[in-house]
Amino acid sequence: MDRKLNICHVITRMIVGGAQENTLLTCLGHIQKGHDVTLVTGPSPGPEGELLKTRDINGLKIIVNPHLVREISPYHDLAAYFSLKKFFRKNRFDVVHTHSSKAGVIGRLAADAAKVPFIVHTVHGQAFHPYEKAWRNFIFKTSELLAAKHCHKIFAVAQAMVDQCVRAGIAKPEKYKVVYSGIELEPFLKSEPDCELRKKLGIPENAPVIGTVARLFPLKGYEDFLPAAEIIAKKHPETCFLLVGDGIMKEQIQKFAEFAKMKFFFAGLVPPSEVHKYTALMDVLVHLSLREGLPRAVVQGLASGKPAVGFALDGTPEVIIEVKTGFILKPGDVTGVAEKINFLLENPDKAREMGSAGRTMVSEKFDWKRMADILEEEYIKGLK
Repeated sequence: MDRKLNICHVITRMIVGGAQENTLLTCLGHIQKGHDVTLVTGPSPGPEGELLKTRDINGLKIIVNPHLVREISPYHDLAAYFSLKKFFRKNRFDVVHTHSSKAGVIGRLAADAAKVPFIVHTVHGQAFHPYEKAWRNFIFKTSELLAAKHCHKIFAVAQAMVDQCVRAGIAKPEKYKVVYSGIELEPFLKSEPDCELRKKLGIPENAPVIGTVARLFPLKGYEDFLPAAEIIAKKHPETCFLLVGDGIMKEQIQKFAEFAKMKFFFAGLVPPSEVHKYTALMDVLVHLSLREGLPRAVVQGLASGKPAVGFALDGTPEVIIEVKTGFILKPGDVTGVAEKINFLLENPDKAREMGSAGRTMVSEKFDWKRMADILEEEYIKGLK
């Protein structure tokens, strides 16, 4: 098959986040290949920022569906289903590709009812997880099981996502395919520390910098990062901690830092195109999220040549290779996190070696155009 495809992507919201960047890059990659691409999203206000306002998106048709909301809402969910079904029928898409849990369930059911020829979904992270209430996990798993029966293929950004879905009985292994989440790597691969940015942030010239790139929200790792930072600061009081992101925990983190007399620096919301400037300032990237698909922040840090420290959860061990690109620890091991970061601060040659190995690894596996190519091939194969 060698023809222009009519493709529709559906996602709950387009905040500044990993799943959203993945979706947008897929759309742009397929536009570059000459396909017609439409993106349907719910409203995206909030402290996380709106991704679609951060870059040029010429050629992408964007539809905001007011009924695609994140929380469970019988009224909005039914309205979203019927409006999507009507939209899919009217536009006669070849492919409907859904993302995120809510849009993934409603979108797949609507696409199947509209008789879309090829329906696929990407698992960026699980709605069900150990830190969720049991009744909500039951709803999420039941919904995913139902939606899986109404699509042809399910992609996952990490093998861990496939394993979790299969164990939960969502679908059989053959329905899944791992497609690593693509990233615009070039700015990170070429990144160099910017002295002016460092000065603007107020970070002392020769101080070591431990950084995170994550929204300031619960489960994003700050509950463990803060006590680990306190242990590090006791041994290396000159250490600075750089947080790239914003959210509802900012005030709480600021108060902690002030009380503990620690050097915390808040970059706030940073457009995806600017993140490489901040990872370039870091000596170590820390990612302690308790719920993750594939941690894009870790890929970005490694692409910048920085070693990473994280928890052995979800897709994180697929990018932090123990001792090779950083250190991986059991969830909640705050002391272990601090010890590994102290080791990297005290052994800069080893840290550079790990960072270099990480840069080589991610440059081969996580290019966004490679991701778009693989997905295009899957669409074409599915439509034959």
